[in-house]
Amino acid sequence: MPYKFKSRATADLIMLEANGRQVLEIIGKSPDDEHGIITAEQIPAAIAALEAAAAEDAARRSAKPEDEEPPQDEGSSANKDNVGLSRRIAPFVEMLRRSVAEGKEVVW
Repeated sequence: MPYKFKSRATADLIMLEANGRQVLEIIGKSPDDEHGIITAEQIPAAIAALEAAAAEDAARRSAKPEDEEPPQDEGSSANKDNVGLSRRIAPFVEMLRRSVAEGKEVVW
């Protein structure tokens, strides 16, 4: 089931379940909770955690050997990992930034 993040400062943001769970785990929220909140006071720490995780993901990706060929099968899990974390979280981080600027919380 997809995650739907809401804020009074932005439009709603819908994320696929796997991506939504990953984002919530990174910021220290339980992805098993059907509903939750990220208060305006918690947002700066959440942004920092997401940016640190994205930097770690980018470093891991750049450390991959160049001669390693990714599988060409469209259904393979390796192909699904072609999009870096920084791109996956960009809309969510923008939502958080706009929300904290207006002093609004983010709920799901």
